[in-house]
Amino acid sequence: MARILAALVLLALSGVEGLTQDPLDQVKAEMAKNEAVLVDVREQKEWDEGHIEGALFLPLSGLREASKESLSEKLPAKKILYVHCRSGARARTAAGILKKQGYDARPLKSGFEDLVQAGFTRAK
Repeated sequence: MARILAALVLLALSGVEGLTQDPLDQVKAEMAKNEAVLVDVREQKEWDEGHIEGALFLPLSGLREASKESLSEKLPAKKILYVHCRSGARARTAAGILKKQGYDARPLKSGFEDLVQAGFTRAK
């Protein structure tokens, strides 16, 4: 119990955002209306092994050093950014970074495999 409490305190102090409550059906609908994009923050090897069709590739390792200008070249400013990784941890960190840059970034609990199982198209 003490470890859980300590982890929650560290999470709160770190400024890392919680996971979005937006259901995957809503994510799909927002994407279909061109009001949102999916941002994959996994690393290159993971991306190469499979990714969601239409997702933007922005690995967390590069995002940590990215300037506001370089992000503006890669990301749409006025769309919801649904951020995903394998399990949610990197997505939370990445969304926190993106929110500080002014983006509407929403970290997904669902990882890559969950998205594929939910009907998102795996890129060939």
